[in-house]
Amino acid sequence: MLLTVISDVFNFQILLFIIIGVFTGICIGSLPGLTATMGVALVLPLTFGMEAAPGILLLIGVYVGAIYGGSISAILLRTPGTPAAAATVLDGYEFSKRGESGRALGISTISSFIGGLVSVAALWLISPQLAKLALKFSAPEFFLLAVFGLSIISSISGNSLAKGLLCGALGISLSFIGIDSITGYPRFTFNDINLLSGMSFIPVMIGLFAMSQAFTTIENIFSADQVAQKVSKVWPTKADWKVIFKTAPVSGMIGTFIGIVPGAGAEIGAFVSYSQAKRFSKHPELFGTGIPEGVAAPEAGNNGVTGGALIPMLTMGVPGDAVAAILIGALTVQGLQPGPLLFTEHTTLVYSIFLGMFIANCTMLILGLSCLKLFVKVLSVPKTILTPMIFILCIVGSYAINTSFFDVGVMLFFGILGYFMQKADISVSPAVLGIILGPMAESNFRRALLMSEGSYKIFFSSAIAIVFIALIFFTLFVPYITAFIKSRRKVA
Repeated sequence: MLLTVISDVFNFQILLFIIIGVFTGICIGSLPGLTATMGVALVLPLTFGMEAAPGILLLIGVYVGAIYGGSISAILLRTPGTPAAAATVLDGYEFSKRGESGRALGISTISSFIGGLVSVAALWLISPQLAKLALKFSAPEFFLLAVFGLSIISSISGNSLAKGLLCGALGISLSFIGIDSITGYPRFTFNDINLLSGMSFIPVMIGLFAMSQAFTTIENIFSADQVAQKVSKVWPTKADWKVIFKTAPVSGMIGTFIGIVPGAGAEIGAFVSYSQAKRFSKHPELFGTGIPEGVAAPEAGNNGVTGGALIPMLTMGVPGDAVAAILIGALTVQGLQPGPLLFTEHTTLVYSIFLGMFIANCTMLILGLSCLKLFVKVLSVPKTILTPMIFILCIVGSYAINTSFFDVGVMLFFGILGYFMQKADISVSPAVLGIILGPMAESNFRRALLMSEGSYKIFFSSAIAIVFIALIFFTLFVPYITAFIKSRRKVA
């Protein structure tokens, strides 16, 4: 099997798609306002006519490249290209103020590569074991798994839990549209044939993530950030190498662990890695003044999330972050269902994804060190050119999935909705989570009750179910219990 995987991935066509994906991802990530999620959503329609392996690896290349690319504008412009690079701004821009932007970009590139390698190693080692465990799941366990995935809405709701729950409820409600998987009865279709197969969540995601951002960009379409200095001396110094090898592997592991937790995301991985590096530093007071640890830690952390987020997605069908949610859509389009059976029925594809992700990180390192001056020029692309291109890609991508203008209308509707949600400071991620996990929760809940003849005891009948119930409780209530204890201590 290993030889088959190697021969498949090292095929010229697949290698070319990985390189194109990483290059595109870095360009997208380096442009402020264009997130990794948006980049993958825009490229997704291009994979519809491809085979599974090249299509998925193209998207993974965009994902890896975009997470790294966000550091370029963070360091040069003090504006993170993606939310994942927000922590990099704190020290990265200080390098640029001293005229050492090239040094900071070099540290960022190599740290991102190390963090990515750590996550790929974890993906390779942990995923097969989790998949074997997931093969023991039946309807009650899958229902509790879906509820656990939905419970993380509390951690991705932004500043308002109520808004996040409302948004999640919207997503779950949309998942009910279409033919009932148990009875075969059409629900909420309003006699519209386009809704019989349900709400296609790829146009919904393109609208919420890409089109909504394009609408936002229009507001400042004539403004442009200027790169203040030329980039030179990218290769790190000997002292920088010592810092990188000391900081990046640890931060990569932290990011990988955070990526495994559904819903956490690369921005959390970056900030947690940054705070841990500061906590264990001998000179924490220097953080924020432009030190190598302040760039190495968040960049290794956010790239560590990339592999970690794929672990629950591949093994259990629960997206680790918003990009992983889009990758579930990509696999579904290819006729593949993420979960434990993917490892038994499509083993070669799974290990091709593992190897392809390793190659994507190597490509990121090579392109990052050799083409930085080119990527810096991308920052000067006028928004008047970029924004119309995004509009066209959104429309074409939505139409291509079912060759239906109805899907284009769905995309535009959710693009407008997503725009106003951004204005109201409402995170759109809970809606996507609800659309993806809603059918899984509903169908397995009903199957479990059919198995038990209506007895709810079936949800407490196995050790795996008890573990999931504990995780759900932990996710929902422990943050509030901890906050309550802290408030009581302050009062005392």
